[in-house]
Amino acid sequence: MTKGNINVSVENIFPLIKKFLYSDHEIFLRELISNATDATLKLKHLTTIGEAKVEYGNPKIEVKADKESNTLTITDQGIGMTAEEVQKYINEVAFSGAEEFLEKYKDTAKDTGIIGHFGLGFYSAFMVADKVEIISKSYKEDSKAVHWTCDGSPEFTLEETDEKTERGTTIVLHIAEDSKEFLEDYRIRELLNKYNKFMPVPIKFGTKTETLPLPEDAPKDAKPETQEVDNIINNPNPAWTIAPSELTNEDYTKFYHELYPMQFEEPLFHIHLNVDYPFHLTGILFFPKLGNNINIEKDKIQLYQNQVFITDEVKGIVPDFLMLLRGVIDSPDIPLNVSRSYLQADGAVKKISSYITKKVADKMVSLIHENREDYEKKWNDIKVVIEYGMITEEKFFEKSDKFSLYPNTDGKYYLWNELEEKIKPLQTDKDGNLVILYASNIDEQYAYIQSAKDKGYEVLLLDSPIVPHLIQKLEGSKEKVQFVRVDADHVNNLIKKDEPIISKLNDTEKESLKKEVEEAVNDQKFTVQLEDLASEDAPFVITQPEFMRRMKDMQATGGGGMFGMGNFPEMYNLVVNANSEFASEILKTENAEEKKDKIQYALDLAKLSQNLLKGKELSEFIQRSYQNLKR
Repeated sequence: MTKGNINVSVENIFPLIKKFLYSDHEIFLRELISNATDATLKLKHLTTIGEAKVEYGNPKIEVKADKESNTLTITDQGIGMTAEEVQKYINEVAFSGAEEFLEKYKDTAKDTGIIGHFGLGFYSAFMVADKVEIISKSYKEDSKAVHWTCDGSPEFTLEETDEKTERGTTIVLHIAEDSKEFLEDYRIRELLNKYNKFMPVPIKFGTKTETLPLPEDAPKDAKPETQEVDNIINNPNPAWTIAPSELTNEDYTKFYHELYPMQFEEPLFHIHLNVDYPFHLTGILFFPKLGNNINIEKDKIQLYQNQVFITDEVKGIVPDFLMLLRGVIDSPDIPLNVSRSYLQADGAVKKISSYITKKVADKMVSLIHENREDYEKKWNDIKVVIEYGMITEEKFFEKSDKFSLYPNTDGKYYLWNELEEKIKPLQTDKDGNLVILYASNIDEQYAYIQSAKDKGYEVLLLDSPIVPHLIQKLEGSKEKVQFVRVDADHVNNLIKKDEPIISKLNDTEKESLKKEVEEAVNDQKFTVQLEDLASEDAPFVITQPEFMRRMKDMQATGGGGMFGMGNFPEMYNLVVNANSEFASEILKTENAEEKKDKIQYALDLAKLSQNLLKGKELSEFIQRSYQNLKR
């Protein structure tokens, strides 16, 4: 028997491990199963290159909880360890056997899936155990099994043993009093499902009953027999590890529901990631149905490292706009600290983020080329992601003209160049600006939309919550382009033209009319504005200045910067048609009270068309309308 002290660089590493090194105690099981997986995959590699003269077989990792003995046991059928290797890899804390193996076999082992990096992984066992045993037998010929024991102090014992005859390693955790939850089957199953659901080696946890098929000649009343079989709780070959050419759409959908069992809606489409240079990354991203919901739950993309779950907080690796998606990213090249739980910002992570952005942009281009009709049908469910990406990622924006759609109020979809070509003849103003008219709500802005369409104008429907930011981005990036919402002004003023204006009233009459209206309205929210319009046009039209309304909208969706300064007041223009019969009638009416009533009634009608007449005002308007009917 050997006795000794574990060689550590601090006086007592165990309290440090238990309290500070690992932020979440439950990850001990992930670390131990990762080590068991490494040991198994090392053996696979050595048998493949002929260095290990043993039969690899069909190894698995077994997890057992025993409440009577207060133990949790993890057993693998991997490479095992000799006494010298236990001394080297276990007693020299922070020396990573996986890293040494990968270095030694760097020319042949780069794609083995060995996790590596962290020699401290084994010691996470002491977060939940007050005593840990290792019983291990190396695959090497004539090797003796060894038994290592440590009670959470720097002292250990190491001795040869006859209690293990098969190769591999068994870790026995004597669970501490404050960690008894890790002896409960439901808790172990929960952790295995969370961290080890897609590990590359089968993991057995308990048994299950399987019904055997009846033979063809069995009597009709025969009852099928049952048998106990291993309960394998993981899928060692998840979809992201398989070549896209070998997967069908049904395979991707099945995997989506494997990732998100409580998600009943089908994903709209997927993006399969696979890159070997300058870093290694695989994964699958799914587009769920988003509609106009930008506040959808994020953190649905899971980060793995060689099929080991690390975290679902992928900010930094995945661009912010893609955090609305779901799926998996697996990369051994994402640097983590010793607990595998926190990302370290460096060049590799930035390259990965850029690659994912490019891959998504390329996928959008291919989707619209392959089946534009289908892409258009899905647009309303993906537009928030695309628009968010256009605002926040310059490289994504640069490609967006090839896949970003601009629908009109009649349900026709345009790419940017198609839109330009369509509207240029009619919607270029006197200064050479291309004026793009849009609505945000067809029902609320119906009258304005119809007025614009009657003039032959195209009206887009831009109704996502981040449209004000998108418009700002497009106006700043495109030359001589201006977006104007259809209710920002009277239709004649939306696109300024050099056209002669005929006026029925002289300047004195106009001045008098404006004064009469301002006195009757007496509301600072409204700026009275006289316009010489067609006599058949509405006498009063309420519009909302584009700049003020847009700033208000941007503030509501987190404009930041200048948009964070206080609340924007409600401001409207009351456009009075000076050429209307109503304007002439106001000037002719001598009774001041009657004149005020008429102006107020016309204002109420204008408010009603803009959905601005509410509460008490609406009730009073209805009462007045009934009185007018009686008269």
